[in-house]
Amino acid sequence: MAKTSEKETSIGVDHEAPSSPGELKDLERYGRYRVPRRQEPLRPDLQLSEFRRGLKPGSRYVRITPSSQQTLKRMAPAHLQATAVLLRPQNLLDSLWTGLRRVLVGTPLTTSQAIHERLDKVGALAIFSADVISSTAYATEEILLVLILVGTGALNASLPIAAVITALLIVVAFSYRQTVRAYPSGGGSYTVARENLGTFPGLTAASALMIDYVLTVAVSTSAGIAAVTSAVPGLYHERLEMALAAVWIIVIGNLRGIRDSGKIFAFPTYLFIFTFAAMLVTGFVRYAMGVEAPPPSEPIAAGTGALTLFLVLRAFSSGCSALTGMEAIANGVPAFKAPESKNAATTIAWMAVIIASFFLGLTILAHVMHIQPAAQVTVISQVGRTVFGGTPPYYVLQAATMLILIMASNTSFADFPRLASIMARDGFLPRHMMFRGDRLAFSAGILVLGVLASGLLILFKADTHRLIPLYAVGVFLSFTLSQSGMVVHWLRSQEAGRRRSMIINGIGAIGTGIVVVIAASTKFTHGAWIVLLAIPILVAMCVQIGRHYRRVAQQLEIREGDFDELQTTPPGGSSETVIVPVEGLDRSVLRTIEYARSLSRNVTAVYITDDVQEAEALRGEWEENIFDVPIVIVESPYRALVAPFLAYVDAVDRASPRSRITVVLPEFVPAHPWQSLLHNQPAARLRRSLKRRPNTAVANVLYQLR
Repeated sequence: MAKTSEKETSIGVDHEAPSSPGELKDLERYGRYRVPRRQEPLRPDLQLSEFRRGLKPGSRYVRITPSSQQTLKRMAPAHLQATAVLLRPQNLLDSLWTGLRRVLVGTPLTTSQAIHERLDKVGALAIFSADVISSTAYATEEILLVLILVGTGALNASLPIAAVITALLIVVAFSYRQTVRAYPSGGGSYTVARENLGTFPGLTAASALMIDYVLTVAVSTSAGIAAVTSAVPGLYHERLEMALAAVWIIVIGNLRGIRDSGKIFAFPTYLFIFTFAAMLVTGFVRYAMGVEAPPPSEPIAAGTGALTLFLVLRAFSSGCSALTGMEAIANGVPAFKAPESKNAATTIAWMAVIIASFFLGLTILAHVMHIQPAAQVTVISQVGRTVFGGTPPYYVLQAATMLILIMASNTSFADFPRLASIMARDGFLPRHMMFRGDRLAFSAGILVLGVLASGLLILFKADTHRLIPLYAVGVFLSFTLSQSGMVVHWLRSQEAGRRRSMIINGIGAIGTGIVVVIAASTKFTHGAWIVLLAIPILVAMCVQIGRHYRRVAQQLEIREGDFDELQTTPPGGSSETVIVPVEGLDRSVLRTIEYARSLSRNVTAVYITDDVQEAEALRGEWEENIFDVPIVIVESPYRALVAPFLAYVDAVDRASPRSRITVVLPEFVPAHPWQSLLHNQPAARLRRSLKRRPNTAVANVLYQLR
């Protein structure tokens, strides 16, 4: 009796102690006085031992699988870790699929290797700056295409327009240097606008950016193919097929992870930088010697009329495509090696110097050489041919231009999935966007971007000039919201130098805001209306998704008394093994545990994760509230779910081969079918995998949502 009283006192029970062993047994079983019996977790057999026949008649021996062949290893009590053995193919079809994935994507990486996938400044410049550096190949041409509408004399206005754009570029670059220092966690315009201006401006910035990333892939790819068809006109009619092939090559490259994609795409970026710089230096030398460009074979017919303010503003907004991609580094600060903010700010400075020099230099050369835009030959191709003639350096320049323009879309593939994962974490996009693939890349975001960009290329037939009018509105809207958010940030801040920083960001907000108004008004009928319509639609979608996730969280949230209700439910009398895979602790899990306890008194919960800290936090909450159902942590370094769970079930089965195993799967059912697309519930995958497993029963406990 003294032992019983001591047990009751330790858990803070004020009721009278039971007077007989039978009463104590009832209390332990039914939990009326919250005296649950603490159950020990199952002890799975991890060694894979088996009996083998010996050489002599009747002799047998036990063969124990070496630790290097074990699927699970014990890290601590009730804490197991899945090993790389689970990655091995199980059959011929699985072997073929695994081999193909290894060739295309590479060997899977563990979550702990993410820190080694970060980039230095040289690699980051290649990945995050490829977009904005490549835009110098067509920004000048976009200005000339507008000015030529009123005659060749209007082409003289390209110089002052380029000078103003260059000044704006410098302001935006300085502004983003402030941003990366203030927000080292990344997120760029979305994070800055949401934290300082509110949810709606943040979603507006994010929607504009995501549309811009899709457009960047389509524009860069079609512009790169245009460089090819300029050098080889016979390929002009195959440009769509070539563009689609280029997009999916880049998709595969990015599925290999950010460090591998950096190695792959660094060469085209630096080849373009060196060949473009050589063209500018050689071009100015040849200009000093009096060389002029020959007239193009198919020049665009010059129009007639006056150079109006509206036309100048339209040319200005077209030339502002030189700034697209400036925000990429601010979005990807966590991808840098430490110190992240300092390295990101330095890379922004390098990027600004390169862009300003290239854009202004090409515009000046095009002006002094009297270059006119042509239908099938780009401006950079005309300048390159004038400078290098038909020599190999010209073809190297065209090849480098093609590669950088196509690889410029890699910036979008680096930033779109990262932004989508941040928005998914905040509950504004489907949770699938947070999933990291074999190489720690956000695979879902990469594939979605590839599909959307391919659709855009098909819709616009890979025509750069038809895509450009859609381009500037979204990116400059995100610029404006980001810089405005930084102004509010500095107003609230007490940091030294905040006034100077606020002035820089304020100038950036005003400048980019003016560009938004100009681009929207001058390009509205040329396609900008599509972007202006798409942004609010995307914002509304994000708001609806966020509302759904909040409603689900409210319905699944554990309320006062839920744990007490669980403990008052008597456990079943059977000792059959029952396993419950869980994703956390909510009302659907509690209902599943309640049902599992009604089947047996031998119930174990299993939580599979790659985040050990999160798992230990869940264990603490679990053990504090659910006394008689132990929880086992199965760490999955390769982020797999089904294979580690099946390995655990196999190990439990080996420990008790004559006992049947029942797996009870918690599953909540959304109110509407379309809402199922927003949830990555593992119950269906586990159910399919367990269907053919012998000696196993599977039960589903459904929790209906309203």
